[in-house]
This record gives sequence, structure tokens and C-alpha cells, in this order.
Amino acid sequence: MKLLALDTATEACSAAVWIDGLIHAHFEIAGRDHTKRLLPVVAEVLAAAGLRYSQLDGLVCGVGPGSFAGVRIAVAFAKGVALAHELPVVGVSSLALLAQRALSAAGSQRVLVAIDARMGEVYFQPFERGADGMAQPLAEAVVAAPGLLPMPSAQGPWAAAGTGWGAYQAELRARLAGEISILDGAALPQAVDAFALAVPVFEHGIAQAADALQPIYLRNNVALTLIQQQQRRAENTSR
Repeated sequence: MKLLALDTATEACSAAVWIDGLIHAHFEIAGRDHTKRLLPVVAEVLAAAGLRYSQLDGLVCGVGPGSFAGVRIAVAFAKGVALAHELPVVGVSSLALLAQRALSAAGSQRVLVAIDARMGEVYFQPFERGADGMAQPLAEAVVAAPGLLPMPSAQGPWAAAGTGWGAYQAELRARLAGEISILDGAALPQAVDAFALAVPVFEHGIAQAADALQPIYLRNNVALTLIQQQQRRAENTSR
């Protein structure tokens, strides 16, 4: 099986190719240059693997939550390639990508993932390691101010990963009843971690058609006005 995975939901830009377990991957910090960097990054991993788009069996795409522009870039790119080459797709939560890396690297059983959502909020979701080694969500993903998050009641220990922890560690720790065994507040989603979650989907023949791929924003209002942003910051500061 030959798969291409990509994620641009945060300031990171990453792509990876899977060829029956052999992986070629590239990860870099792109800031706001995803539109410039995604195509060269994808071209690099395809060249390293000796593949063309027409030789792929499917695509895997990080669908957010994260930067609205970043999420749209990856989803639009994946849809375009998949439609052009009649390939199935699998969308993977960018929170799940972070969880999968943390659970694999740290050997932890549970992880609290938080991505800095700006405007005083974080995208947040707890996960646990399933019997198959895959990250399984323990609750729905939410976006909220750190002091208002619905933290799990389990005492831990928990791993913690994501830029939300880097930005709001004190507030998040204050909300958590259990202990944190390991914390990476700089962690960003990486496309290479999508394979652990997506390969079984392809193997079971339940990947989606390209036009079914949809972004995950969590925020209902995708483009807040400047006045709304200022009001939200003021509300979060006053809490």
C-alpha cells in the first residue's frame, strides 16, 4: 500500500509517504507560508519514495482543529489530488496526531492534548492508548479558555502535549486533578503519525471518497471581526 499524508493545521508543515511500512517524512516550521511550502514538501517526500501521485493508493489529511487557513490548505490540497487521481482519503484529527506521537514516544497510557487556539483559548481533547496502540478519544474535542475546560476526573498519570500547554501550562495544571508524568509544550502535529491511525482504515476498505473530506474547526464563527476578537480577549482576561 502506498499512502501520502499531510498536515498544515498549525505553524508546522509536514508530509510523509508510507510504502508498506517504509516511511519517508518531512517536517518543518512554515509559519504562515503553508501555501508556498506544502507543494515542495510533498514533492520532496514523493521523490524520496520514488513515487508519482498516480502511483498512490490513497491520501491521509490532518483536518484540524488549528489555524483556519492552515486547515483549509491541507484539505483543499488533499481533495484536489484525490479527485484528480480518483483516490480514497482518510481525515485525521490534528489533536489525534499529537496524541498518537505522545503515546508512542512517552510510553504513556493517557494524554491530554492542547493546541493554542489564540484569543485566549485552546483546542483540547483527552486520549488513551487502545489495545491496538492507537490513540482513542476519551471525550469530544472542545475549544475554550484554559480555565473553563472540562478536564477528565481520572487522577492520572497523564502525558501532556501541544502548544496549548506551552502557552497556558499554569492554568491547565490548575484545572487538572491528576498528575502529569511528562509534558511537551512545543509539540506540533506531524503527518507521519497519521499512518498508525489511517492504515487500518484503508486495510478495512472504509476510506472516504475525496468529496467527503471535511475540515474540523470547532469554532462556529470561522472569521471573527477585530472587534469580536478584542471582546473575547477582554472576556477571557476578566475571568
